[in-house]
Amino acid sequence: MLELQDVCFTIQKDGEAVNLVDKVNLTIPRGHFMAIVGPSGCGKTTLLKTIAGLNPESGGALMWEGRNLSEEGDLDPSEIGYVPQFSIAYDPLTVDESVEASTRLRVKVRDLEELDQRIDRVLEEAGLAAIADRQVKVLSGGQKRRLGLAMELVSDPKLLLCDEVTSGLDPRSEREIVRLLHDLSRREGRIVLSVTHSLAHLELYDSILVLHEGRVAYHGPPEQMTHYFSVHDTEEVYPKLATQTSERWQSSWMKHRESYYLKLEKNRSKQIDSGGLHLPAEPDAILAEGEEGKPEVEKASTPGFFTQFTTLLSRRWRIFFRDRGQVFLQLAILLCFPVLVTLFSENAKGQIANLSDTRQGNLMEEYQEQSTVKRDQVRVGSSISGIIMFQVILLSLMASNNSAREIAGERPIFEKEKFGGLRPSAYLASKVAFLACLVLAQSLWMAVFVNLFAPFRGGTGGFESHILFLLLVNGGMTAICLGISALMRTAEQASLLSIYLVGFQLPLSGAVLALPEAVEVFTRPFISAYWAWSGSVSALEPKVLDAVKAVIDTSLSGREACIYVLVAHISIGLIAAWIGARRHQWD
Repeated sequence: MLELQDVCFTIQKDGEAVNLVDKVNLTIPRGHFMAIVGPSGCGKTTLLKTIAGLNPESGGALMWEGRNLSEEGDLDPSEIGYVPQFSIAYDPLTVDESVEASTRLRVKVRDLEELDQRIDRVLEEAGLAAIADRQVKVLSGGQKRRLGLAMELVSDPKLLLCDEVTSGLDPRSEREIVRLLHDLSRREGRIVLSVTHSLAHLELYDSILVLHEGRVAYHGPPEQMTHYFSVHDTEEVYPKLATQTSERWQSSWMKHRESYYLKLEKNRSKQIDSGGLHLPAEPDAILAEGEEGKPEVEKASTPGFFTQFTTLLSRRWRIFFRDRGQVFLQLAILLCFPVLVTLFSENAKGQIANLSDTRQGNLMEEYQEQSTVKRDQVRVGSSISGIIMFQVILLSLMASNNSAREIAGERPIFEKEKFGGLRPSAYLASKVAFLACLVLAQSLWMAVFVNLFAPFRGGTGGFESHILFLLLVNGGMTAICLGISALMRTAEQASLLSIYLVGFQLPLSGAVLALPEAVEVFTRPFISAYWAWSGSVSALEPKVLDAVKAVIDTSLSGREACIYVLVAHISIGLIAAWIGARRHQWD
């Protein structure tokens, strides 16, 4: 049984407290199918989120099976299912793969046989068995709503909350979804609450809750609603609500609610007597395992970290390879960016003349020799410095493309899965593992490809250091952009901020023009490009390093300092990503 006792949800607006849900009192028995209706902005979805625990109640109490949720904590993820307005499935996956991933993330199964049985049962219940191999992107609106229901049914929730699941559907599809919800409420005493703007098919519900400005105006049998509001048709209910204040409707309902609740109880008794409603034994009547009599009803438990991590990582790679546009973009970047670097590598191959060990007798010859050495230093030094910075900036751009939308782009699905029991740690670990593969492939290919056509002038040790710094700058920018993605509410915000961040790397690095010392002190710690460029340049062989120093005005930092700073950037990015992943950002 679900019971709401004077439940309120309050927000602050213009410095004043506004009750979006105001002293709602309801009693909903097991096996009950209830519609929540009312004009736009009346608090339907807000009430549903309050019941789900997404909105912490500001007053009153929520009771579930005799347990005070306000004091003893929210419902267990396996006890509740929430079907939001938006799609909670990835377009490239099939129906079967979507349900399988949801099952692996929410339910701990003993073996593959149990997993397959649960998936098959859920697909059958939701009417999706015939289209299990169809991709989500080709499903109709009604089929997507069924899929959303199926992904919630994997844990056998006793409370199923549906938010506008019939919105935008044609009349036939709408009736099919309502009929499906009705049938689901008849199994194992499941309570199904459905928010809807439609006043059609109300005869399929056990009761109708009418809200007006966050207050209860009516809660009773659907056939009694027109009588209560003194209208001829249900479509006239909303205009009727506007004739009185919500306080008056609430006061009127509190006077008449007992008589209407008696009618609800009579209808419920008829359903049980006719066999149309099957209820399991009361929870307090079920004996614990080991006692004489019935065993304890087994409740689905949440899988461990490793199971969730492997499921998410496998799903991410599957989505990646099925997105042809993303695969093509990654390949194009991987192939074109190194080629672009080699176009400017010709001057870096040149030799730097040495000054003669013996002093020239002719001043003109001595001057010409010094000029030749200086010219070689400028040509080679500027080319090598530029190529290193070019690689660093291109890898920073790759990093932004890697992760700027990685979390923000799927925020609604992530929040929904987190509500269903997904560990943020498993989610973030799967993202880091996926992005680490991209960072390795991009950085190593950039270094090796460019070195084939423009051999690195730093010797063996210098080339290894160069690879290390390319990995670190790509990893650092990827981690920072991932943190931005986790903290932003939309993918557009995350992408824009990440692009700005990459855009400032080159001018603030000091590799092209030295910054004023007063500015450099504040900006340098945050510019990953400087530390990767400086670390790579510092590892060059002495002759080449002198050539680079001859053409730059920016001071260089030591190799160890550069490594420490870039590792710190990676750490800061991952910490920001962790904070963003844990933070509640349900829209």
